[in-house]
Amino acid sequence: MPPELNALAIALLVALLMVWNLDLIATLLNLRSLRPRPPAEFRDILDDEKYARSQEYTRANSRLSVLADTVSLTVLLVFWFAGGFGWLDGLTRSPGYGPILTGLLYIGSVLAANHLLHLPFSIYDTFVLEERFGFNKTTVRTFVLDQIKGLLLAALIGLPLLAVILWIFLHVGQAWLWAWLVFTAFSLALTYLAPTLIMPLFNRFEPMEEGELRDAIHEMARRCEFPLREVTVMDGSRRSSKSNAFFVGFGKHKKIALFDTLVKNHSRDELVAVLAHEIGHFKRRHIIQRLILSVVQSGLLFFLLGLVIDPESGFARQLFAAFGVPPDHISPHAGLVFFMILFSPVNRFLGIALNAWSRRHEFEADAFAASAQEAPPPPASALTNLSAAPPSNPPPPPPRVALDYSHPPVLRRIAALEGAGSPEANPNPSHGPRP
Repeated sequence: MPPELNALAIALLVALLMVWNLDLIATLLNLRSLRPRPPAEFRDILDDEKYARSQEYTRANSRLSVLADTVSLTVLLVFWFAGGFGWLDGLTRSPGYGPILTGLLYIGSVLAANHLLHLPFSIYDTFVLEERFGFNKTTVRTFVLDQIKGLLLAALIGLPLLAVILWIFLHVGQAWLWAWLVFTAFSLALTYLAPTLIMPLFNRFEPMEEGELRDAIHEMARRCEFPLREVTVMDGSRRSSKSNAFFVGFGKHKKIALFDTLVKNHSRDELVAVLAHEIGHFKRRHIIQRLILSVVQSGLLFFLLGLVIDPESGFARQLFAAFGVPPDHISPHAGLVFFMILFSPVNRFLGIALNAWSRRHEFEADAFAASAQEAPPPPASALTNLSAAPPSNPPPPPPRVALDYSHPPVLRRIAALEGAGSPEANPNPSHGPRP
């Protein structure tokens, strides 16, 4: 059957176009806010020529992002209104494999098509844009192996989980609850096992050599009463000249991984400030708060999914009709795909509140890092140098910040560290403003 342009289809179409327009406006405002000279805080590390190149990098990234979003939305709408979802439903049902294998074929086909759609943009971003500005270190061999490994992991890990969830929705009462519990247990186990089983498939992790930096990091952890078990260096330079750092592990056995580019390009005090900021997230219980929110959010999504795939629900019938699937073909696998499309605009707007919450956490972790430092320089120097490579737009407009910034703009963080921040920068006088 052809897609039915009912009230739900119209509302979803309007929401998708609204989100696209909102992103476009935020991008244009961000480009308009670019200035020819760097802010005063950056003039010691970025001259006018380097800063101008950083602005061009922002423009090139913005153009690619707008093009990718436009192509993605256009392909979705064409496939939708050409009856593609109904056609795919009939195609995957035709061999008569049974509901679970049919569901895996349906969802797998959608995910594979989405991956292929975005692959050219990923290739261009890596080998053209990032190469042009001197950030790319990824070889063709590494890129291809990353793609193969990613697809194999998705098949080996994702397909069994998806099969279990489909079986639950097909055979178990209160299916949303059991599916949520299974998904939560699986996610927690994967988070625990990923550092030892999955991440080493893509990168090499070596213990940090003994020396002044390692001693300073362990001393900071000891002073903050943080149970740091190991410091490792990751070969991030295999793919990019950009830098990062992150913690892994639960309980009393936490490890920190520093990109080799971070260790190479930044001073000991800046690296210790980065560590202190990350410790601040743990000490202020941000990690557990985000974990709880993630579990609650997934529970709500599974509950709503249960309503969407209920054959007796008028909403489910309307939704499947909107995508060109007849009422007698209401299924968990198609419902899951439709629900993700339906929820995507909602998730974009929910992200505004979640980003604001995350930015608050960053200010609090910044304040912890500042208080944990026994001697200058303060974490502001780490912020400035980390933000200069890769370059970014230090004063982005509020719409761009609201939509996409999980971290506050660097100039606001520096102002907060120096005691000149807004009320948002110091939401709690005992905390205050991360590197």
